[in-house]
Amino acid sequence: MPDESRTDAELLAYLDEMLPAERSAEVERELRDSPSLRQRASLLARRRDQGGHTIGEIWRRERLSCLSRSQLGSYLLGALDNAQADYVDFHIRTIGCRICAANLQDLQASQQVDGATRQRRRRFFESSAGRLRSR
Repeated sequence: MPDESRTDAELLAYLDEMLPAERSAEVERELRDSPSLRQRASLLARRRDQGGHTIGEIWRRERLSCLSRSQLGSYLLGALDNAQADYVDFHIRTIGCRICAANLQDLQASQQVDGATRQRRRRFFESSAGRLRSR
């Protein structure tokens, strides 16, 4: 895609790390090869950082549509209602939010425990349950 066809919104999304990884890689390659595109991206970043205070800019900068780790954890546990779970799917898979996807991946990795950890947790629970029953 020639650098003239990159929209300002797409360049700003790249600068804010809000593009899906594949599109971000494409834009990065084009930025390396095109001095005019680099200059345009630099100008957009300066304009944005000089106090863009539109609702859309604030929404994107503050990531107001992103999910909390507890919401993502509830999603992994299947504890969200259908509408909320659909939003998580939409936000991560359709919108391609890299930050929420990374948080979700981190939570998934922390759920995967080895056998020794699982056994330690079981023994801890059993000892705690025994103490609670004696009261």
